[in-house]
Amino acid sequence: MSGNKISNLQSLVFFLYRFFVLRRWYHRNPKPKHQKCPPYSLHQRQDLSHHTLIFNVEGALLKSKSLFPYFMLVAFEAGGLIRSFLLFMLYPLICLMSYEMGLKAMVMLSFFGVQKKSFRVGKSVLPKYFLEDVGLEMFEVLKRGGKRVGVSDLPQVMIDVFLRDYLEVEVVIGKEMKMVGGYYLGIMEDNKKQEFAFDKLIQEEKLSSGHVIGITSFNLSSHRSLFSQFCQEIYFVRNSDKQSWQTLPRNQYPKPLVFHDGRLAIKPTFLNTLTLFMWTPFAMVLATSRTVFGLNLPYSLAYPFLAFTGLRLTLTVKNHKDQISSYPKKGCLYVCNHRTLLDPLYISYALREKNIKAVTYSLSRSSELLAPITTVRLTRDRVKDGQAMERLLSQGDLVVCPEGTTCREPYLLRFSSLFSEVSDIIVPIAIDSHVSFFYGTTASGIKAFDPLFFLLDPYPSYTVRLLDSVAGASTCKDPGAAKSRFEVANHVQHEIGNALGFECTKLTRRDKYLVLAGNNGNVKNK
Repeated sequence: MSGNKISNLQSLVFFLYRFFVLRRWYHRNPKPKHQKCPPYSLHQRQDLSHHTLIFNVEGALLKSKSLFPYFMLVAFEAGGLIRSFLLFMLYPLICLMSYEMGLKAMVMLSFFGVQKKSFRVGKSVLPKYFLEDVGLEMFEVLKRGGKRVGVSDLPQVMIDVFLRDYLEVEVVIGKEMKMVGGYYLGIMEDNKKQEFAFDKLIQEEKLSSGHVIGITSFNLSSHRSLFSQFCQEIYFVRNSDKQSWQTLPRNQYPKPLVFHDGRLAIKPTFLNTLTLFMWTPFAMVLATSRTVFGLNLPYSLAYPFLAFTGLRLTLTVKNHKDQISSYPKKGCLYVCNHRTLLDPLYISYALREKNIKAVTYSLSRSSELLAPITTVRLTRDRVKDGQAMERLLSQGDLVVCPEGTTCREPYLLRFSSLFSEVSDIIVPIAIDSHVSFFYGTTASGIKAFDPLFFLLDPYPSYTVRLLDSVAGASTCKDPGAAKSRFEVANHVQHEIGNALGFECTKLTRRDKYLVLAGNNGNVKNK
């Protein structure tokens, strides 16, 4: 009874607020002018910087007509395989429902029972797929506006980071989710909450200056009354308009997409999801055979077998052994960028050297046991790690990934300078990998599964390029040296970046894990 009384009291306060406080503003706001021309005709206006643009996210910003891929990402990444399969099986039935009922059903299937504090899909997974679905023409209109208000039928936790952090939208109004005990119930709040959010904006005078222009979908009526109350002009987007839109290029993202997480490398449309589920049983058999035979067969037999199963390796190598012939007492230090945990293994395959060693930071115990090459954990203690690397170099060749973590996008993270102090000759290696279904890296998932997911892909490929050697320790240890250790590390980073066409950054492992997992990325060894 007390809950019903509170709810009734809130409704009464909301009604009185709208009637008395906003009544005068509504009378000053005449009936909006509905524009039949497409919204990007706003380009003809000389200046929009003094106007407020209110736009519908899924109806007027995204090119896709279906919201299924985004809920499938939530179901798969936050709920698991069974939940995503259930959503896939029920989606044909959902298509027979009305728009609002189908949306509620997908929210229920995707969110029910998911813990709020562990939900990071909206921050680490969805922004990549939303950005790839933004229409260039609409984005160019929005970036000319003064204040921008994004309105959506999607839950707030799905769109908030994408709009605020990556598109720099000032105000985001989505649906709030009901919770019990820190867990989502899979039920969204009603539309009155969104109307109250708009009313609050007016009260705070965030929309009172300039013209208020609304941009929404011609086919969706869910926000039409809301736009009519607040906008002097309303522009409608038709599906035929979306078909002619271009995709927003990566180089025009307001904020670069450097980090993202999740296992799926493909946008899970209904047909793509069908293909994914049909491929999974075959993928398990294929991944098992690749692992067993690839780790146990000699190189002469492993090469043709792995190539037959779809694995691809492209090698570009120079006669680097001639460059280090004057240093017979030490092994060769190979320095590479980091794409997956299999980087040292592919370098071993490329060079046909099984005696090569690799240093790691947080490799899982199972991966260490299965690795056909020797792996040594570093402690993040500079002195101890330097001594360990020098000891390993005295025993043979060594591979190090100075980024300290993997990066999926065409960027290089800042290189640690430790490697430049342990060897006189450094051989940079530029590595790139490509997958079509699953990513072989994770920041918040179980790292032991990383190599498995890479091998589940039908045609995973690696490109390994050995570059010209670089002088190391002898040029940076002395105080009066020509190059410092940081200059050597930056030089190696830029050489690899230029070879791959990747952009060099100053971002670190810590930056990545703070964005994707909410921690600093350190793993305590037990």
